[in-house]
Amino acid sequence: MTTRPAKHSLTLHGHRTSVSLEPEFWEAFRDIAALRDLSVNQLASEIDAARRGEEGLASAIRVFCLKHHQGT
Repeated sequence: MTTRPAKHSLTLHGHRTSVSLEPEFWEAFRDIAALRDLSVNQLASEIDAARRGEEGLASAIRVFCLKHHQGT
C-alpha cells in the first residue's frame, strides 16, 4: 500500500520550512521526539545539523526514523 506524503511546516534554527513525509513517518518522527522529550522542531533541527552534502531534510528524517527503529 502506498500513502501520499503530507506536507508540514517546521521551524529550524528560527526559519520556517516545509517537509513532506508519509503519514507513517510523521507518526514515527513524533513518537521518537516524545521519547527523547524534544519537540518535533528540536529533533528536526538536530537532524538538520547532522546532514551531509546534498541530502534532503525529508530523506534525512526518514533514515533517522529507520535507524531508530532498527536500534542503530
